[in-house]
Amino acid sequence: MSPSRAPRADWTRNHEQLLAAAREVVTRDGAEASLEEIARRAGVGSATLHRHFPSRRALLDEVFHHGITELCARAEHIAARADSRTALNRWLEDLAAYATETRGLAEALATDTPPVGGCHGLIRRTAAHLLDAATAAGTLTQPVDLDDLLTLTNAVSLAAGGDPHRARRVFRIVAAGL
Repeated sequence: MSPSRAPRADWTRNHEQLLAAAREVVTRDGAEASLEEIARRAGVGSATLHRHFPSRRALLDEVFHHGITELCARAEHIAARADSRTALNRWLEDLAAYATETRGLAEALATDTPPVGGCHGLIRRTAAHLLDAATAAGTLTQPVDLDDLLTLTNAVSLAAGGDPHRARRVFRIVAAGL
């Protein structure tokens, strides 16, 4: 699709059907959901799915985008009402709980080389902003690497077994060490 033209009606309809089907299947099966089943549920062929989403990561980014955008927007609200260390901890706790309750998200975030764009990029920028503020304020007891912090937060999400309350409890234990 050319960036200078509006998308055709059939392209828009297919895209919306693919996203709706992907949300259902990913909610049920997680990040490894069958792309073929998503295409079939959307009533399109596999090639159409791949024209809209050139990779599984692109599809998952769009499936999770709205929720991640809202989660990242809450960071400003949290930061305005708490000291920098508390804001960092509360937001990461929220991230751990959200990734636990959003089937497939923690798995999608678990990657050795996170991309700079999409959901990974939103999360990284938000966490970096909060981490920089806590570091500048001197509220952390030791230097903390952003990648290590996000890996640890995601590990809590994966270990919580779908229980966001457990993710919050475990993250609080981890955060006590920061």
